[in-house]
Amino acid sequence: MSNNNIGIDLGTSNIVISMGNKGVVLNEPSVIAYNTRTERVLAVGKDAYEMIGRNPDYIYVARPVTDGVISDDDLAKSMLREFILKISGHQLIKPRIIICVPAFVTDIESRAVVDAARVAGARQVYLIQEPVAAMIGAEVDITKARGRMIVDIGGGTTDIAIVSMNGVVSSHTIKTAGNSIDRSIIRYMQNRYKLLIGERTAEKVKIGLCNLYDPSDDVRFIVKGRSLIKGLPSQVLLSETELFKAVEDDTFSIMEAIRKVLEDSPPELVGDIYDNGLLLTGGGALLGGLSYLINRTLGIKCTVAKDAMNCAAKGTALAFGKMKHLLDGFENAPVYKYN
Repeated sequence: MSNNNIGIDLGTSNIVISMGNKGVVLNEPSVIAYNTRTERVLAVGKDAYEMIGRNPDYIYVARPVTDGVISDDDLAKSMLREFILKISGHQLIKPRIIICVPAFVTDIESRAVVDAARVAGARQVYLIQEPVAAMIGAEVDITKARGRMIVDIGGGTTDIAIVSMNGVVSSHTIKTAGNSIDRSIIRYMQNRYKLLIGERTAEKVKIGLCNLYDPSDDVRFIVKGRSLIKGLPSQVLLSETELFKAVEDDTFSIMEAIRKVLEDSPPELVGDIYDNGLLLTGGGALLGGLSYLINRTLGIKCTVAKDAMNCAAKGTALAFGKMKHLLDGFENAPVYKYN
């Protein structure tokens, strides 16, 4: 595998890049900071993420990827270019690039991704559906006539697919994922405690307190923010049970999406999935107790992939060696006539 081949998981929350035989070489927030006065990029990734909520008016801090697709073309192109320069030692290497996209992506959304990669310096661009890339990255054998199911929970979308014989049999994408869970936590704190918190605090609460299987009133987490009544700094103790109430609707939206994919699949493959179980990947796979909740609710064995957050990025790089075999979920950009 050429070291100039780059696989990119261009996520709503994080961008993960794998390169040739080196594996994952970058994992940073999909954030860019832009100075509107000088019209220059100040920072990307971790450095830009630290500026969220702390920036003056003339510094625009943004996530140019929303719900798994590009929402700001210019900033996305600049961000992607900066990241590629970062991993290539500031020497543009004209690589071949495979980029993950959600399972259901429109032609316009695909065009934006391809254009961003080309402006960033790619000589050839390929698109691969996130669940297919995640399966490859998790080292699941998708070549046999056996049904394999994956649920990839990212920041902007949850992608669910059943794959057999290198082809996607059934798939579904919903916009309930990590970021929507964060927003639900923010709303709960506002409504229940009249406490205003930011997205970074909500994410910390989600990571530190989430227990979806057996939440307890005794396990608590200090949440700090601004009182909406007094306008002053304040803090509350939030329990696991309360957090479960905050994210319950989002969690069961994911359950219903899994159920829908199973209902749309041939019974033989559903039988395979009953035997093989379901694989969880993406950052959302790490939510406390999620695998046990899926098993209890849907009656399906559930496993969290090793290195779940990086599976899709690893799979994009490995897909270069499987181009001739992938039947669905993988496209060479020129077929879209983007030239």
